[in-house]
Amino acid sequence: MSLDVIDRHSDALFEFLWCPVCGHEVFSHIPYEGVFCENCNTQVELQESRETRGYEEAVLACFDTATTWNLHVDEKLRRDLPDGSARVKVFGAPGTYEIDWWSPTLSEDWEPVERGEFDDIEEPEAVSHLA
Repeated sequence: MSLDVIDRHSDALFEFLWCPVCGHEVFSHIPYEGVFCENCNTQVELQESRETRGYEEAVLACFDTATTWNLHVDEKLRRDLPDGSARVKVFGAPGTYEIDWWSPTLSEDWEPVERGEFDDIEEPEAVSHLA
């Protein structure tokens, strides 16, 4: 009898994802704790989607701001998620990922921070020491 091991981690998926709170693209894995945005500490959890529509991969990336720091200090550098969480469904394969939908849906009241949206804004000294 043999045991098949399926590796569900995908470096390519994490290269595609970005944090919808601050727009940064670097995530850190803390063993037994989870995966977090290195810039604002928003947690991300990956789940398999129930339907793939024929794509090689279909993944739900669930973002949670319960651990995010400095949300209350400077809204110019971070955008809170509705009710503290949001999900994005990603289809495709490494190198060809695309977003299928966001939950909650995008509206005038909420849009995720785009990749690198706040890169040209310097974080004030009063904010950086709180991280």
